[in-house]
Amino acid sequence: YQGLAGRSTKEVLQLYAAHGQQMKLQRSSVVTQLHGAIKKRLKQDLKSLHSVALELSKDFQRQSKTCLYQVLAAVQGIQLQNEAMQMFQIKAFDLEQSLQEVTERYEKEKQKRKALHNSLVELRGNIRVHCRIRPLLPFDAAAGHSVSQDRQRNFSEKVAYAADDETVLVKCSRPGHASVNKTFQFERVYNDLESQDAVFADVAPLLTSLLDGYNVCIMAYGQTGSGKTYTMLGPQLEGNLALSIEEESELGIIPRATQEVFRLISEKPPGSYWVEVSVVEVYNNEIFDLLAKDSYGKVFGVKRDVVTTREGKSDVPLLTHETVENAFEFLNLVNKGLQLRVTHPTLVHAHSSRSHLVVTLTITTVVFGDNFGTLWEDEQTSHRLNKEASCTFPQKMRDSKSTSSSRASSPVQLEATEKMKQVKTRLQLVDLAGSECVGMSGVTGAALRETSFINRSLSALADVLGAIAEQRAHIPYRNSKLTHLLQDSVGGDAKLLVMLCIAPGQKYLTESMQSLGFGTRARQVQRGQVKKKNFPVPSKAK
Repeated sequence: YQGLAGRSTKEVLQLYAAHGQQMKLQRSSVVTQLHGAIKKRLKQDLKSLHSVALELSKDFQRQSKTCLYQVLAAVQGIQLQNEAMQMFQIKAFDLEQSLQEVTERYEKEKQKRKALHNSLVELRGNIRVHCRIRPLLPFDAAAGHSVSQDRQRNFSEKVAYAADDETVLVKCSRPGHASVNKTFQFERVYNDLESQDAVFADVAPLLTSLLDGYNVCIMAYGQTGSGKTYTMLGPQLEGNLALSIEEESELGIIPRATQEVFRLISEKPPGSYWVEVSVVEVYNNEIFDLLAKDSYGKVFGVKRDVVTTREGKSDVPLLTHETVENAFEFLNLVNKGLQLRVTHPTLVHAHSSRSHLVVTLTITTVVFGDNFGTLWEDEQTSHRLNKEASCTFPQKMRDSKSTSSSRASSPVQLEATEKMKQVKTRLQLVDLAGSECVGMSGVTGAALRETSFINRSLSALADVLGAIAEQRAHIPYRNSKLTHLLQDSVGGDAKLLVMLCIAPGQKYLTESMQSLGFGTRARQVQRGQVKKKNFPVPSKAK
């Protein structure tokens, strides 16, 4: 501004205009330079971007080709896998068919082997032994007295298993010793999941033999609380020992066997059979008739005795035999007897049976003399002879003695009666009292005395089987009322099935081993071929 001093206004304006023009030229030059720089940089960036895009395109093409090759390889691999899978499926199908064929052949061979084994058992007179392992129950965890928690856990540990349907596996272990597995073979082994239906399915064929003229005995053996009464009778409600037919699937062998017997009888000619039942218990080595009635008709247990007849058979004089016409009447009679059966709670079992129960069905078969040994096949002849000889039936005889005598006096009636013969066969269903370890059951007083008699009678039974197995000259049947009563079944001509019941817990290992040993010894008994009943029984009308 000092240079402007003294200058005129026009000059000043000219100077300002010149200066503004100069500044404008400078700005224009800077913009031009900046534009050129930017344009150059953009060209460089565009070229670089183009090269990058070209590289990306080439890389994409390479990767696309690689992926395509991979997809094609994968597709080929899947096709190969599908072909291989189809081959495997074909091979698996062939293997399944082969396995099914082998299984069918195995089952057929197994059935043949069982049939041959049963035939061998029949020829040798061996005792059939089936073993049933009950499931673990809540009271198995309780020791019955104060013990450590570790000991209680050991008590509830399962040590007895069904390895297959013919083998029992027992894990034996002692503190400080290695565990040892022991196996026991029987005709049939039931695991803890098999039902009452499965058990009876293997028992039912014996009942057909009953009507074919053979005596049959089914006996449950095992320690207390092992499920014998459940197997033989079914579930027993608390405070009520009566049998119930409401729970069909839970019924035991005794009610099922009776139903099956009457079903088989219903297929025979009417009037050719009648059935009588007796119920006894062996309590403290005494025999009690549980169907005997007092003068008022009330059922009460009466002491009876067992004797040996001239023929060498065991018999109970004055024993009550009730005639029944169906399974319902039978259950009613057995229920009455069960109400009198002695039970007592122990630390092992709340309803421990303190006596041996023996239910006997005596089936009298009426056969015609001219064709003795066979039943009537002509239904008309059956009806005619049934009418002519109706006086020989127990119920008819009780109705009127005069009727019997008048009919017997008729020559035609007498001839028909003489031609008619009777064959008696017997089905004995035995629920043995359980062997007991006194230290575990905790019994005292009268119950302790009961335990002593139970264990002694079971020992006597084992002694009898041992004597028969060793073919001794003397068999000690009379050492116990139980063995004396069962003499015809154990050592006679009856088909005998022992249903061995064991508990699976560690707590009962000693008793289970004892029961398994008893069953093993029983299988070794050879009594000779069981004989069929084909002898006439003198008619009651004579």
